[in-house]
This record gives sequence, structure tokens and C-alpha cells, in this order.
Amino acid sequence: MSTKTTIPFFDTESAARKERIRQLKRGFRTFAGNKLSLVGLAMILTLVAAALLAPYIAPFPEHAGAGVYFDQASEPPSATHLMGTDTTGRDIFSRVLFGARLSLLMSGVVLSIAISIGVTLGLIAGYLGGTTNTVIMRVTDIFLAIPPTLLAMAVVAATGASLFNVMVAIAFSWWSWYARLVQGEVLSIKEDEFIESSRALGSGWMRTTFREILPNVVSPITVKATLDMGFVILVGAGLSFLGLGAQPPTPTWGAMIAQGRNYVTSFWWIAVFPGLAISFAVLGFNFIGDGLRDVLDVEVD
Repeated sequence: MSTKTTIPFFDTESAARKERIRQLKRGFRTFAGNKLSLVGLAMILTLVAAALLAPYIAPFPEHAGAGVYFDQASEPPSATHLMGTDTTGRDIFSRVLFGARLSLLMSGVVLSIAISIGVTLGLIAGYLGGTTNTVIMRVTDIFLAIPPTLLAMAVVAATGASLFNVMVAIAFSWWSWYARLVQGEVLSIKEDEFIESSRALGSGWMRTTFREILPNVVSPITVKATLDMGFVILVGAGLSFLGLGAQPPTPTWGAMIAQGRNYVTSFWWIAVFPGLAISFAVLGFNFIGDGLRDVLDVEVD
């Protein structure tokens, strides 16, 4: 009499899905346990909502343009003008809201360009090694040796002052940080067993790099990009302050501070409120970045 042996079926896909759910829950608890991370999340959600809804919630949306209202010039904060008015009578609160749109747009575009270039070069340099790695990383070191603001100033001075040129200039000075970060991550994992298995199966270097290695370096890239959002806003505001960003009457925070710097002792609100908006954005992204760093358990410079 024969007996059949039943081999239990193990659903690997279901187990992997449950593990991902557990990791998500663990990450959420870690993030929620950091009060500053929650504060940062609330700050950035508020900033994004204000930027998206600026045309609808700004009390004087027409003041984001080139209007001149001398009968309302340099009015202090009041119920009508929550943040006062500037020397041409334009409502500062309305202009700060529209400035948030430009700041977030600039940060998003800059980091999209910088990450695309830096991550690609870092992956290629780290995986191929040899002369390719040496050439790419020496060029990267040259860019890292130059302060981003100084390099961006040089590019804008050569191409002309405009919002588009500022975004390109900052991205041109920012990609090297991602190239260095990704190259280091690739060097630490490219000899792991799953990479060796991919090579053994005949995968080319492009497939192995972008299909196997890239997903494993997303965490440090995400954390760095979140922290960099605030710093890009700061650099962009600095260039606008110097007159190298979007030109008047475009409402940028840096240009608004530059306009009010000569009136700090008499009309303090003209420069103070745009400065507070910059601080609000930078702190919010830094708080979120710190929280994500704890959740993803990565270290970035």
C-alpha cells in the first residue's frame, strides 16, 4: 500500500507582500514617532497647498504682476494686508504665496535634472570602474570643489538672468553630489550575490546597473533629495537677491528681500515676511528629510 507525500506549498509572493506591509508599518511608526518629522510634513503640506491655491486664496492676485498702487504703498500689516504692502503698494502676502509656486517649481526642476545626470553617471562610474570611473569621478571632484552658489552665479552671468537659466545653472552645479553618493553606494553592493547572479545569467552592464543596482540605491537618493529641496530654495533665493534670478515683476522671495533690505528700519515687513517664508520652507524639508533618514536607515552627507 503506497502513501503519497504531500509537499506543502509556500506562496513566496504572498510572503513578500506581507513583509513589505510589515516594513511599511514599521517605517510609518518610526516616522510618526519623530515629532519634528510630523511638524515638517505639516509645514510642507501647508506650503504646497498654498502654492497650488495661490490664485484662489491670495487676497490680491493681481499684485503678483507689475501693478503700482501708490495710495497703498508701505502699509504695515493689517486686516486688509496681512503682511503689509511694499513700496509700490503691492500686497506682500499675495506675492509670498505666488513666490512659493516659483520656489517649489524651481526646486523640483533643478533636482530632476541633477538627479538624472548625477545618478546616471554615478551608476556607470561605480559599476564599470577602471578608467571610466576615474574620469567621471575626477570631473565630479572638480564640480564638488566649487561652491554651488558661485558656480551657479558664473553660469547665470554667462547665459543671462532668468528663471530658466537659474534652474539650469543650479542643476549644473548640483549633479555632482548625486554622482558621488551613487558611485559610493554602487561600489558597496556591486560584488553582492544578486549582482553576481545577474552577471551569470548573461545580463549586460546596462540591465544589471539600472534593473538590479538602481532600486537598491533609491533610499539614500530619496533622503538627499528631500534635504536638498530646502537648500535649492535657499540658493535660488540668494541668486534672486543678487538680481540673477527671475526678473521683476515676477514675485520671488529673494527679490522681495532685496527690495526691502533698504527699508528694514522703517518698513521691516517688506523683507521680513519673505525671509520667514524661506526659513519655513527650508526647515520643513529638513525636518522631513531627518525623519526619512531614520525610517530608511541611511546616512547621506
